Amino acid sequence: MKIGIITVSDRASAGIYEDISGIAIIDTLNEYLSSPWEEIYEIIPDEQEIIEATIVKMADELDCSLIVTTGGTGPSKRDLTPEATENVCDRMMPGFGELMRSVSLKYVPTAILSRQTAGLRSNTLIINLPGKPKSIRECLDAVFPAVPYCLDLMGRDFMVCNENVIKVFRPKS
Repeated sequence: MKIGIITVSDRASAGIYEDISGIAIIDTLNEYLSSPWEEIYEIIPDEQEIIEATIVKMADELDCSLIVTTGGTGPSKRDLTPEATENVCDRMMPGFGELMRSVSLKYVPTAILSRQTAGLRSNTLIINLPGKPKSIRECLDAVFPAVPYCLDLMGRDFMVCNENVIKVFRPKS
């Protein structure tokens, strides 16, 4: 299974600072997943066209089942990850963003400023996360229990998770 991780950050992509957010996603997925997976990892600037092209490449050419982005979800003028995601998706999955914001609001009142979202491009699930490692983990802990079943419904790879770390939900058949 291929999973795309995209860090959207002008400064990290320019080498001004180390990308700790993308690494936090990779570390979290390594804890969650028991099944083998391959990371496709890119650090890109806050440029909507580049974000869109990177998502399209990971979904269409590299056949990622899941793409997880970090960064670009705030209210500043250069925070365009949700717009890029919406532009390349066939359908949106607003419940992901709603849940992430509600969980984050338990920790910080400024979570209401975050514009996380999720969507589907063909048979790839794309999830936009905030940029802080602590928030990344809180948001992934909240939404990830639905991810394996979502991928099942889309006919993608069967994702096996470490039940001691994350409890996923699949209906009993």
